[in-house]
Amino acid sequence: MSANRDVEDLITEGAAAPVEGWDFSWLAGRATEERPPWGYARLVGARMATVDAALDIDTGGGEVLAEVPVPPPLLVATEAWPPNVAVARRTLRRVGAAVVQVAGKPSLPFRAGSFDLVVSRHPVDTWWGEIARVLRPGGSYLSQQIGAGTVRELSEAILGPLPPPAARHPEQAVAAAGAAGLAVVDLRTATLRMVFHDIGAVVYFLRKVIWTVPGFTVDRYHDELRRLHDRIRADGPFVAHAQRFLIEARRP
Repeated sequence: MSANRDVEDLITEGAAAPVEGWDFSWLAGRATEERPPWGYARLVGARMATVDAALDIDTGGGEVLAEVPVPPPLLVATEAWPPNVAVARRTLRRVGAAVVQVAGKPSLPFRAGSFDLVVSRHPVDTWWGEIARVLRPGGSYLSQQIGAGTVRELSEAILGPLPPPAARHPEQAVAAAGAAGLAVVDLRTATLRMVFHDIGAVVYFLRKVIWTVPGFTVDRYHDELRRLHDRIRADGPFVAHAQRFLIEARRP
């Protein structure tokens, strides 16, 4: 069992693994995450087959978009992190998607009314005004989002007790969509079990999912990682819970 290996070897291994893109296959056998019941990739694939022009915001490495069975005639993806842009361009060739590198600010480099469908899986921020602007009348925004207090158990294992989360509540998203002139037509929530079997998996996850412990580095949190390793060895796999919600908003 990997948790019985030397803590330094595990930490070094997790720190050396590449984290470009949004593929978590490196964690196979080391960590698991329950999937949301609504099947985001399936929903996106079904919607893409019915539209002429679609946009994927924060595509990561393009892993979800690349699985669309019938892409629309115009398919565009945006990504802000440069290492992911190169990955996405390679990944999305098969579906003919153009990948546009954007800055991390609330603006989209597209004309108003450009898209029938805008999608986004786990966006860093949701630019509701811009989404409403680039949607055509009758167009929809479909997004799976990270909910308030996601993986809080892991954050607190590293950082100590935290105040109640102030952001990423589904109700806030509904209000923001309405303020941008969009009508929310679907909202679903889920709490999903996550299991980490060794500290190397934790290090990899914290490097990749950077909002879990902002500013995380192995050197900065080395003592906390060793304590969590000891806890895993003594008590078994570390369990946390991810919060997710699905939201669909339509432009009248």
